[in-house]
Amino acid sequence: MADEGLTPHRRDPIKSSVGNVAAQRRRQNAVTVGKERRESLVRAKRLCRVGTSGDSEVSVDNDMMVDEEQSILETQTAAAGDLVRGDDGGVYFRNAELLMTGESTEQSLIYRKYGDYYTEQLYSDLGKRKNVTKLGKGAMHKRVDALRELRRILSRFEFPPVETALKAGAISTLVQCLSFGSPDEQLLEAAWCLTNIAAGKQEETKALLPALPLLIAHLGEKSSLPVAEQCAWALGNVAGEEEELRDVLLAQGALPPLARMMLPNKGSTVRTAAWALSNLIKGPDPKAASELIRVNGVLDAILCHLKKANEELATEVAWVVVYLSALSNVATSMLVKSDVLPQLVERLATTNSLQLLIPVLRSLGNLVAGDSNTICDILVPGHKVIEVLVKCLKSEHRVLKKEAAWVLSNIAAGSVEHKQLICSSEALALLLHLLSTSQSDIRKEVAYVLGNLCVSPTEGDGKPRLIQEHLISLVSRGCLPGFIDLVRSADIEAARLGLQFMELVLRGMPNGEGPKLVEQEDGIDAMERFQFHENEDLRNMANGLVDKYFGEDYGVDD
Repeated sequence: MADEGLTPHRRDPIKSSVGNVAAQRRRQNAVTVGKERRESLVRAKRLCRVGTSGDSEVSVDNDMMVDEEQSILETQTAAAGDLVRGDDGGVYFRNAELLMTGESTEQSLIYRKYGDYYTEQLYSDLGKRKNVTKLGKGAMHKRVDALRELRRILSRFEFPPVETALKAGAISTLVQCLSFGSPDEQLLEAAWCLTNIAAGKQEETKALLPALPLLIAHLGEKSSLPVAEQCAWALGNVAGEEEELRDVLLAQGALPPLARMMLPNKGSTVRTAAWALSNLIKGPDPKAASELIRVNGVLDAILCHLKKANEELATEVAWVVVYLSALSNVATSMLVKSDVLPQLVERLATTNSLQLLIPVLRSLGNLVAGDSNTICDILVPGHKVIEVLVKCLKSEHRVLKKEAAWVLSNIAAGSVEHKQLICSSEALALLLHLLSTSQSDIRKEVAYVLGNLCVSPTEGDGKPRLIQEHLISLVSRGCLPGFIDLVRSADIEAARLGLQFMELVLRGMPNGEGPKLVEQEDGIDAMERFQFHENEDLRNMANGLVDKYFGEDYGVDD
């Protein structure tokens, strides 16, 4: 039976009036995390400076080039990839090595027609050919040298002159150089050039469409590992661009060979394949994620790499788990039944790498949100998961704090026993501090945790059952001002969370203390800003609370 995406699960009891679905948040996070990853953590598209075979590139000048230098570079790129078509349909490819040594651009050309290669000397007329002789190994070497020079130009700077290379006709030349039977050195250089072209702008990435079938074909077992890895890198850049290109790659069969590249313990090859796969399956359609987890051996490979791999490889594998657990019910179920949860917790406990911590945390949160039984699986004796989440809450990194609070919010939405584990841990004091001092996105996740600690899940759309003991404890420790500040927020979701917690205080504090506590913190004024608010839910909620608890009879007894 095909996986149709995620089945909604209520995981936020505090939001009974809206019925927020954790699975939907999970999918939304999966779609948006690509942007976070590209801009802040690991680029979704990567420029290849050092090849898969270890070939070191020239030193990189990160300073912005002056106009004159850029002009020279574009001229060299055009020369390296320039195509001149003859009147008989042949294609001329200028020898970049000769150009770079300063020799005349009309002195030597590599001539390609119907798969045979020739050379000729030109004098004044490009269309007039003389002394045509068939080339052997020498021509092959010259072709590789030309490709290598083009690759160096496309690898040298932060923003390579890809547009110039495309105008020079580089793609058609590179596609021809990927033909079967070509030497590995030629295949590697051509795939490397395509990798860096695909790392460019959207229209530049799309220019690789004619090359995709050959790049996928060279992922096969008969290809050398450096060639297969470089092709995977190029495909990863294409997949990182947009959903439309991912669909093209999936339709052309890119996923199975990339998945098989994850199976052996081949270091950088597995890392590149995992990175490319995380780009390929990141949705929003769940079909690719479901297909990947079903590939024989992939789940075992994921577990092995999470357990034994170095941090670089474990990071890429963890991103694969992020999208698997975010998008596919099939994958989530298989991951939960495997040994992946303890491996994620162990990685959280033992690493300080931000690049690794973030996808591991996200994966753990996805799995907890997807299945309420998973919470019991991770809360093993000793409650190590709470300890590692406390470690993340203490971090200086904003993203880690936010992700840790999100995982805790899903744990807090579980049973009373799970809530008590949080309440009795160091996490509670940290959460209360973050509610009043952190950035708005972190405060919002913290509000979910604290709100869920005070209520138990209920069936249907009724009000959540109040856990008065937890509510009294939190209010006595000073959390109410933080929630009232959320009510004043321009963020609709944050304001709703603030109002929902105020409702708990108003109806749940003993001896009718709730209204007085809210009034003391200027909560009435905070709610009155919604009197004519455009959001109907918030307007009705706030006005209803004011009318019910602060009507004409309020304060009469006093």
